[in-house]
Amino acid sequence: MTLRIAVFGENRHEKVDPKVQEVYPEGMHTVIADGLRATLAADGIDAEVRIALLDDIEESLSEEALAETDVLTWWGHMAHGDVPDEVSERVVRRVHEGMGLIPLHSAHYSKPFKALMGTTCNLLWRNDGEEERVWTVNGSHPIARGVPHPIVVPEQEMYGEMFDIPAPDELVFVSSFAGGEVFRSGAAFRRGKGKVFYFSPGDQEYPVYRQSEIQRVLANAVVWARPEEREAAPVKIANAQRDWFRDGAVDAQGQAVTRVI
Repeated sequence: MTLRIAVFGENRHEKVDPKVQEVYPEGMHTVIADGLRATLAADGIDAEVRIALLDDIEESLSEEALAETDVLTWWGHMAHGDVPDEVSERVVRRVHEGMGLIPLHSAHYSKPFKALMGTTCNLLWRNDGEEERVWTVNGSHPIARGVPHPIVVPEQEMYGEMFDIPAPDELVFVSSFAGGEVFRSGAAFRRGKGKVFYFSPGDQEYPVYRQSEIQRVLANAVVWARPEEREAAPVKIANAQRDWFRDGAVDAQGQAVTRVI
């Protein structure tokens, strides 16, 4: 089946920041989307990648659009507050139903990620353009497939601990910085039926998303996060009649009890 991916980008820095315009004249979202298309095609994976922007968010991340999305990547920074609460709630619902979510870099402060984590998602930061090394700490994880150890990012904004997130279900990458800090830079979670993978490299001022190693991580992540072949619906809670789990059981309305989650 075709893997349906939506790449969400704020597209705000690209409009106002000359440095970002120089690094990403076509927009970070375009570079991320093109990298996914090329890497997934090389892997022989049938994928459909579309772009969603803050300017068209009500349409590009509508109920109908999200229902046709298997995995959503999310980059945001200066306009987290401009994302309507209804859209964030919509994204969170879809994750609970099975859609994958890949928050990138400063999307640690995005509304959907914070709602799914239930914490402040605060961290340390410093933007001195220093070297980051991304170390694989779970080599058996699918997201680590084909990833160099370490990935060297020549210039990047420093993110450091303490990172206020719940303990990840799986930690895939840890980063170290020239200044001495370390950071949980690749953290995987399950929320409801959906999978979430936070990946921190990717400040807007540096061409991180043009690195083939970073594109490899993102391609692996969307494949890992794709929904499982099951009903796209939240886990249900209902009033349980006695013996509901036995063959032939019916509910209060006389309908056969469904026991598939």
